[in-house]
Amino acid sequence: MVKQAISHIKNIAQIPSFSSYEERLHPYMHQVFENVDGAKELSVPGNNLIYKIERNPNKRYIAFAAHLDKINHYGTDYPNPLPVDMVNGQIEGAMDDSAGMGIVTTLAEQAATHDWPNVLFFFSEMEEKKGLKEHPELLKEHGKGRTHGMGARRIAEACIKQDIIPKQVITVDTTPLFKGEQGIALYANHWELNDLTPSKFLKKETKRVVQRFLDIDSDIRVDNNTNDYLHYGKKFNEQSDEPIVSIALEPSIYPYHQKGERVFVDDIQRCLNILRRYLDTFSL
Repeated sequence: MVKQAISHIKNIAQIPSFSSYEERLHPYMHQVFENVDGAKELSVPGNNLIYKIERNPNKRYIAFAAHLDKINHYGTDYPNPLPVDMVNGQIEGAMDDSAGMGIVTTLAEQAATHDWPNVLFFFSEMEEKKGLKEHPELLKEHGKGRTHGMGARRIAEACIKQDIIPKQVITVDTTPLFKGEQGIALYANHWELNDLTPSKFLKKETKRVVQRFLDIDSDIRVDNNTNDYLHYGKKFNEQSDEPIVSIALEPSIYPYHQKGERVFVDDIQRCLNILRRYLDTFSL
């Protein structure tokens, strides 16, 4: 399964789907999901994508999320395809969030042959805020009308409108916390960073989910940082009468938000193993 993920990561990393130009990655994702048995695309505004795989109408949904956009480190004269390489057991290139996209896409391809819950796949626009803050001239219309996290919010709103609300959302992104060393981080307490007032039930259920991940891999580092998981956590829990757990599982990346980002192949494998075991034993 890791070879499959590496292939996706390399292919995705070559596509210049910079913030506000996420549609450049859509043809690749459409091609992948056209070959995923039972996958159906759901309507969502903007440059976002939602797919669902429903095997059993009596089962709840779990969602996996990653963001389509990359930071443009090259300016207007960017190479196409973007450079990707393998260096000392690491994939080098635009890994934020090609790594997460590749992991989630690989899980989608595995879903047809496993007895997993119903699954939603969220691929969002405008997760990155660096472009809006530092070089809006590289975005469409200088970023007019675009805000950090708007994709995740649009995806959540579309799910709420269509009454397809997941029980859990697991965002797969990349973490700078390990500063060049291998590692996997788990972000969980989104309410510490998104102004949501959590219910005691949300706290309890989130703690239970975190423990399940630690039971699978006790070396996961539980921490917190900003990414789309904050927006999914806030938007879904503002609209739901039951707790919707939102967490993020992230392999190490270094350097961060620069050219030549690297992720360890071993960390990609480890993330896939963790998520596959989590799905194999999923319970509400």
